[in-house]
Amino acid sequence: IYGEDVMSRVFILGGAQTDFERNWTKEGKNVIALLKEVMTDALVQVGLSFSDLEELNKNNRVACFVGNFIAENYINQGHLGALLTEVSPSLYGIPSARYEAACASSSVALDAAITKVKSEDYDLTIVVGWELMKTVDSKECGAILGRAAYYEKEGKEVLFPFPKLFSKLADETLAKYSVDEKRYMDALARISKINYDNAKRNPLAQTRKWFMNYEQARNRGTETNASIGGRLAVSDCSQVTDGAAVVVLASEKMVSELGIQNAPYVKGYGHRTAPMLFEKKINEKPDSKYILPWTRQTVLDAYKRSGLGVQDIDAFETHDCFTSSEYAAISAFGITEPGMEYGAIEEGIIAFDGMYPINPSGGLMGCGHPVGGSGCRMFLDIFKQVSCKAGGYQVIKNGKIPQNAMMLNIGGTATTNYVFIVGR
Repeated sequence: IYGEDVMSRVFILGGAQTDFERNWTKEGKNVIALLKEVMTDALVQVGLSFSDLEELNKNNRVACFVGNFIAENYINQGHLGALLTEVSPSLYGIPSARYEAACASSSVALDAAITKVKSEDYDLTIVVGWELMKTVDSKECGAILGRAAYYEKEGKEVLFPFPKLFSKLADETLAKYSVDEKRYMDALARISKINYDNAKRNPLAQTRKWFMNYEQARNRGTETNASIGGRLAVSDCSQVTDGAAVVVLASEKMVSELGIQNAPYVKGYGHRTAPMLFEKKINEKPDSKYILPWTRQTVLDAYKRSGLGVQDIDAFETHDCFTSSEYAAISAFGITEPGMEYGAIEEGIIAFDGMYPINPSGGLMGCGHPVGGSGCRMFLDIFKQVSCKAGGYQVIKNGKIPQNAMMLNIGGTATTNYVFIVGR
């Protein structure tokens, strides 16, 4: 079982997230300002300083891992691991590198950081996920995001390619399971409302001041909810977001040195890659009962490695880049059988106070989606849930905080799939 040996466990000390409502360009601030702020806040949260990192580096005990999708297009900047040296001279000499897998970029960085602690290469690893997306207009932003698909075949010269691709997921779901179309589309509207409602509890959520109710979400193609691609409207889409998140991980030795008791740790993970092209992905396993079989397998891998099952998970964060992706995630988690997801939505099972709350943070729709930073943000939020540090969006069940929490982060059209389980 993953993490069975206490000495190989990877513990989570904490971290920080920027306010996803902010527009850093309008503030006259650049990426260095973003990184300085989130790194400083994260170290304060875990009781460390830049000088502490300097001391740890003398014995090669610390490393940094950066998750970012496509800063080359948004801010004309590459070499993002080395860019951290602009944050503080204390980071000079500390190993640091950038990891990329579209929307799952910071999950890849997390995976690398966790592995380095488990292998006892480092006692402390710092994961930074970020994206600055409000540097371009919406059409250019959509074109840049098209690089997360097979660009030449799915994104080039297509206006807003990803809403169209995830509308195809909706089409395939309707066809595969023969779900009543109105019931399915209403279920997507309920997903939107849940995420927007949850965001109002989160003081760092991008849409915490926005209005969205069920009626607006279900009335697509209107002045207040314009259609944007196929079946999907604005209410079905995640946000264009500036933001960053940091997670600090530690070995058993480091936790002991710091005198920390009962720190949450990583209990399991899954990582699978599906075919790049959406059509190949859908047609690859026609006999599978799952619309996204590799996503389901990623979840099963995490359950197996942790020795847990869906009945043991108290809170979920999932990749609701579109309502259709969250809908598919419900059965991928094992909350319902495939084709029956609408029941969990209609019955309030995935609501904030439900049996299996999904996205208490507000998710990508409500909290925001700085593409390369979303995996790190989700990981930080499931840590907060099991640590009782989520504040106004803390899940409480029968008077108890969650024992275990799970996240699903996908890159592209569920091409790169990552799952992490953390718990106490």
